[in-house]
Amino acid sequence: MKKPLVRCGADRIDEYESLFYGRKLGLVTNPSGVLADLTSTADKFARDYNLCAFYAPEHGVRGDRQDGQAVSSYIDEATGVPVHSIYGERRIPSQEALKEIDMMVFDIQDVGSRYYTFLYSMTNCMIACARKGIPFVVLDRPNMISGLMPEGTPMEPECTSFIGMYDFPQRYALTCGELAMMANEAFHIGAELTVVSMEGWKRDMYWEDTGLAWINPSPNIASVDAAVLYNGTCMFEGTTLSEGRGTTRPFELIGAPWMNAREYGDALNSLSCPGVYFRPSSFTPMFGKHAGKLCHGVQVHVTDRTEVRPVELGVMMVLTARDVGGEDFAFTPPRHERGDFTIDLLFGSPLLRTPNIKASVACQVIKEGTLKYIPRWERSLLYK
Repeated sequence: MKKPLVRCGADRIDEYESLFYGRKLGLVTNPSGVLADLTSTADKFARDYNLCAFYAPEHGVRGDRQDGQAVSSYIDEATGVPVHSIYGERRIPSQEALKEIDMMVFDIQDVGSRYYTFLYSMTNCMIACARKGIPFVVLDRPNMISGLMPEGTPMEPECTSFIGMYDFPQRYALTCGELAMMANEAFHIGAELTVVSMEGWKRDMYWEDTGLAWINPSPNIASVDAAVLYNGTCMFEGTTLSEGRGTTRPFELIGAPWMNAREYGDALNSLSCPGVYFRPSSFTPMFGKHAGKLCHGVQVHVTDRTEVRPVELGVMMVLTARDVGGEDFAFTPPRHERGDFTIDLLFGSPLLRTPNIKASVACQVIKEGTLKYIPRWERSLLYK
């Protein structure tokens, strides 16, 4: 196996032996938590240190749950270590679940998007550990869509949720370690935080530049292009169009049974969105929205990642779908206990549901939100 250019925090565990040795460790991880040789971090800690508990985020420690499925507590077969769910009815570790440990470690590959629930599993665990005086360690990993070009909207307080708990933009352009440091300070978490930093990572690197093996960070992110687009096309989760779940190209294929693929593709290409091309396409999702039904829409092809502005792109795609779809288009009705529209939670405000809202207005909100975030982003950088 070719030696990667980047050494993740997990590959430096033994350099921090004095930090971990003699501790009763708890580990928040999933299948993306691996060393460079693809040994799982879970197995490394279970073999060489005193691993006492797992804490399972969305999709579970071993990645055997689809998006949104509650995770139950159980015993991990490979290690015999108990697994406490932090995705389902309880999203923050209970005081009982923390009795077994005196240090918690987080090792999950992020995709660089505010929507990703792993971020809030991390900060919730930081909050729980801060209350108990338990040190919290992040084994840092690359931002797979680079650590440049932050972009996105502010998060209005009434729109906070588990797909956006804090006021930072959709594409926040930080590593998990950097984000943990920012959240610990800006949102007054107060955790005793250590970040085991990477070696060799630079901010302009996309995943392929790291030399690290690709592992799906979650079941429906199957490529770097999908991760880039996810910051925008995930907004379709708040509409009656399929966002491509149940296909081989989630977040790249967008459509619905009633959409006119040619008209939608032509309308989008006429906008000259930088870094992408829209190819009219038809597809049948095997599960998820419109499962088993032929959908028509577009496949988003990334032609230049450095030019793509995914949040603005998502807004233009959603509002163009509204215009082309007419009465067939709709935002999905509230399904959250507070009565929130999913699109509001994703965008960070109800703006996109404003009748006849123009994309230019929403894109200006994105630009202003990004500019406001930049000073906080610059203070949080661990890597050049």
